Amino acid sequence: METVDANGRSAGTAPGGTALGSPEWLREELERFISEERVLHRPIDLIAFACDASFYRLIPKAVVLASTKDEIKDLFRYSRRRNIPLVFRASGTSLSGQSITDGILVEIKRYWNSVKVEEGGKKVRVKPGAIGNHVNAILRPYGAKIGPDPASIHACAMGGILSNNSSGMCCGVLQNSYHTLDSLTFVLPSGTMIDTGDPDADKTFREEESELSEALLGLKREIEADEDLARRIRSKYKMKNTNGYALNAFIDFERPVDIFSHLLIGSEGTLAFIAEAVLNTVPDLPHKYTGLLLFHDLHAAGAAIAPLREAGAKALEIMDRPSLRAIEGEPGILASVKTLPDTAAAILAEFQCAEESEVPGIKAAAEGVARKVQLLEPAEFTEDPEEQAKLWAAREGLLPTIAAIRKSGTSVIHEDLVFPIEHLADAILDLSALFEKHGYHDGVIYGHAKDGNLHFAIYQSFRDRAGVEQYADFMGDVVDLVVKKYDGALKAEHGTGRNMAPFLETEWGPEAVAIMRRLKALVDPDGLLNPGVILNPSPTAHVDNLKSEPTIEEEADKCMECGYCEHVCPSRELSLTPRQRIVVRREMVQQEQQGGTTALLQALEADYPYLGNHTCAGDGMCQTQCPVHIDTGALIKRFRHRSHSHRAEAVARGIANRYATAEPLARTSLRMGHLVQATLGSGAMIGLTEVLRKTVGNELFPLWSKDMPKPAPGRLPKAERDGAQAVYFPACINRIFGHSPGERSGTTLPEAFLAITRRAGVPVYVPEDVAGICCGTPWHSKGYVDGNDLIANRSIERCWEWSEGGRLPIIVDASSCTYGFRTCRGDLTPENRARFDRLEFLDSVEFAHDELIPKLQVDHKLPSVAVHSTCSVVKMGVSAKLANIGKALGNRVVVPLDSGCCGFAGDRGFLWPELTASATRHEAQDLAGNNCAAYVSSNRTCEVGMSRATKKVYRSYIYPLEEATRSMDTQA
Repeated sequence: METVDANGRSAGTAPGGTALGSPEWLREELERFISEERVLHRPIDLIAFACDASFYRLIPKAVVLASTKDEIKDLFRYSRRRNIPLVFRASGTSLSGQSITDGILVEIKRYWNSVKVEEGGKKVRVKPGAIGNHVNAILRPYGAKIGPDPASIHACAMGGILSNNSSGMCCGVLQNSYHTLDSLTFVLPSGTMIDTGDPDADKTFREEESELSEALLGLKREIEADEDLARRIRSKYKMKNTNGYALNAFIDFERPVDIFSHLLIGSEGTLAFIAEAVLNTVPDLPHKYTGLLLFHDLHAAGAAIAPLREAGAKALEIMDRPSLRAIEGEPGILASVKTLPDTAAAILAEFQCAEESEVPGIKAAAEGVARKVQLLEPAEFTEDPEEQAKLWAAREGLLPTIAAIRKSGTSVIHEDLVFPIEHLADAILDLSALFEKHGYHDGVIYGHAKDGNLHFAIYQSFRDRAGVEQYADFMGDVVDLVVKKYDGALKAEHGTGRNMAPFLETEWGPEAVAIMRRLKALVDPDGLLNPGVILNPSPTAHVDNLKSEPTIEEEADKCMECGYCEHVCPSRELSLTPRQRIVVRREMVQQEQQGGTTALLQALEADYPYLGNHTCAGDGMCQTQCPVHIDTGALIKRFRHRSHSHRAEAVARGIANRYATAEPLARTSLRMGHLVQATLGSGAMIGLTEVLRKTVGNELFPLWSKDMPKPAPGRLPKAERDGAQAVYFPACINRIFGHSPGERSGTTLPEAFLAITRRAGVPVYVPEDVAGICCGTPWHSKGYVDGNDLIANRSIERCWEWSEGGRLPIIVDASSCTYGFRTCRGDLTPENRARFDRLEFLDSVEFAHDELIPKLQVDHKLPSVAVHSTCSVVKMGVSAKLANIGKALGNRVVVPLDSGCCGFAGDRGFLWPELTASATRHEAQDLAGNNCAAYVSSNRTCEVGMSRATKKVYRSYIYPLEEATRSMDTQA
């Protein structure tokens, strides 16, 4: 079988035909003007950045983490001197291969992510690495948002949104980046930097780039003199259209600087580097009326678009039956969707308004038009924000969800087309017919139908030439359908990329494309800036440099490498992201399949343990953002299990079996460590543990730190069973770790919790035989399967007894342990699974929020409280309840926008402290300057991690809640 691989080489070959990473000369030269740690050159680095969300792959020669405009200028100069292509990349969520290269890849997400609101929310200043949804979160208090609203807005960055002129659900044409652009700061390949917001920007541009300025005006005169071309340009940009350069800039603007800045929108990084943009915001309409309308078939749904649009719908998302089948199990989706006929289709419709007084009007409009169109069942609309969020979450995650159901070893190919609204219903049928003609019987159609914008997805194997030819033939027919039959647009919002580059002239004609080529030559005469994108001389560019998709472990095999997971990964700025862990794993499997150990495989295997395994928090936060719920941590835990020897598994099982003995030993070790620290200083204790780590291994022995918690008391406070309304389980982490150095001592956590339950009149019972009982998370996270299974089963048996056969709920005072209990079912024996199903585990956060706080009296609120939601709190969906507890305690609650997993991951912060330092950096920066009266969380080691990062003492929320309610004892 012939393997069609990226770069036209044998699979996995690194640049230059070797497997040894970046050439030495390239590294040395780049490090002359970029600091060494920001030049990534190892094979694992290059493979990790070789893919974006598209079905293309190119392996870069080096990856540079640029941090300043001067470095960008230096990179432009170096690119020209060495004749090496240069590509800028933000989030890498590109679906058409715009953010990959076999030259130098410049990652700008890390150091270019600032956001500044201006003019009371009317404008927003953004750097290209800022995540779109993060920008909207900052604008939300102003009742504003950015115009573009792509489905990937939770993951994609402003650089991609601007460079692709992304639109989305409600955006349409008038609210895209082109039409909402206020000003732009860009750096040309020549090194010239212009801020178009400067009053003298045009003068500066004309003086410093006189040849380019005059040429732009010349192209403008040429277009305007050609009436047919000018008319075609005006016509094509009335609809969504991102195929080719934005030629409408030549018609819409007079000054060269304005023409060029708008040409950069949608230019896919092929003309200049966008360093900053100021966008005019649009109103974030607060009142919404949303419904999933069901139709007998796609044609009926397509025919309903025009009347729904005329009725004022702001968003109309069409979905065919395969789309609905992919999301029918998602929260919020109507139960009847599962019973729909195979021909069925749906429209997710939303009506919006600014004022509450307008709500009756939009409801009447929505319900009125719903009665006129041909529905399978009466429309159900909702005003409930939570239900609306569920519907939109299902729609926004549709592409990765569709990709997840593809056959292993195939790629998902996704394109977006535009048809005139009046022909949309017929075009949908024609597109479906092409699926059948070319053998794509599982093809999917959905999209932003309000604007005539249809997406399609097909599954294709590129493992042999027949698959490549099948796809090439299909694309030829698609182009004919869109351009020749309906005069639509081949690209609506994802950019031309590589997939549509060969068909640019088919859509635009030779005159328009000639202008595009002249524009590119004027700005980038050597063709080094993102070559092969938009303008590509190869008629087969759309089937060159294709990804291979080897089958890997089931935990991650369905990943389409969309990158939705990356922004929540605690190791994203230290080692690898979840997507990159999967990309590298695929390469390792590919190398193994080629037979034997290759040099590249050896290099990857050498670096993967630290970058892929040790520095993965295994927190599962990636799963919260993945539309198909892939937990890359589960893959890493499998690798950890594989790496254990039989002896290591036996030792771990032995510790689990004797955990009641291990607990006091752990407290004794802490006590001795603090004694050494008090006597000889923290440096002596740190040095001692460093020696031990070198002896027994970094993964086995924790590194001492001066903020290591002191041991908890060996005895737990008593609370009787009689009259108890719940079982209180003090987690083992809270039975071992007590107060941190510098923290107010005195009341222990169990004592504080029991005090507030008594004050609230909700008695709880503390089992006397709790020692040695654990949720199993320490074993599970390290991949010690036998030890985890043993202690999980023992704990469930004990919980069954304590709870009187499930009659009493079990309250856990560490959120990660609550989550560990709730997710241990698969590790249990059949008998214990039956018991588990009757047990109720409640996190102390939800118990305190629901049962205690309504019955407690807080006399004197703190001025301010900072709240850190742990990853377990997020995954259990109780973040809002923890924030509400903060509101009960303080007059002002601070929840950082950059709040995320601290990376401590049980003991990983003691084993690999650099992971926690990296994971908490942004949250700590957000909190800088907020001198809060209290800093709270709900997990002991996470509190240690956050204390390290912020230099503030983080405690369980239980402590300040107990302190704030002590007056109730006096009143009693």
